[in-house]
Amino acid sequence: MPRPLQSPDKELRFTRSGQAAGFWLAAAVLACVAVTVLACALYRDVNPRLPHPAWALLPLALALLTGRTALRLTRHAYLILTPLGIEVFPFFRPAKFMRLVTWQEIVDAEIDANLTLLTLHHDAQRSSGLHLSLAPIREDRRELLAKAVAVRVFKPASRSS
Repeated sequence: MPRPLQSPDKELRFTRSGQAAGFWLAAAVLACVAVTVLACALYRDVNPRLPHPAWALLPLALALLTGRTALRLTRHAYLILTPLGIEVFPFFRPAKFMRLVTWQEIVDAEIDANLTLLTLHHDAQRSSGLHLSLAPIREDRRELLAKAVAVRVFKPASRSS
């Protein structure tokens, strides 16, 4: 369960909800398969070739696993824009391998035309930096992310943070 936010008004959270839709669909299909196998078990006395009800445990277990993964993808952050910088959380072991890219490290940022790749450059020559896939984020949220990063990275010099 994610921890409560200390100051939610100062950060933008982007989850992997774009990836979660496929897992929700898979969980629903697997749950339907389990129910179908159980329903067929009611007629085993008529047709003994029908599968045993124990076979419903496999799709049910897979449905629970994919449902748990979908819930995790929906609730937990992938990118968080904070006053300090951009926090990037990987898919596996996010607490251990989380990376913070501070705003001072980012010299330039670019997002491709399809809004699927965010590139954060650490130097003016664009020889070092970080590529982040935006595919896990829902399509309607990618434009918001692009605007937020652009406003923060390319803010006018007269404006203070």
